[in-house]
Amino acid sequence: MKIRNSLKSLKDRHRDNRVIRRRGRTYIINKTNRRFKARQG
Repeated sequence: MKIRNSLKSLKDRHRDNRVIRRRGRTYIINKTNRRFKARQG
């Protein structure tokens, strides 16, 4: 998992990336290709 300031650029790397907010943190998750995980905050 990468920790980044800006997740907008990571969202466009794969078509299945989803932006999800959990417990005050923002995550990028991808069900099909799990190496595209990222967290902010």
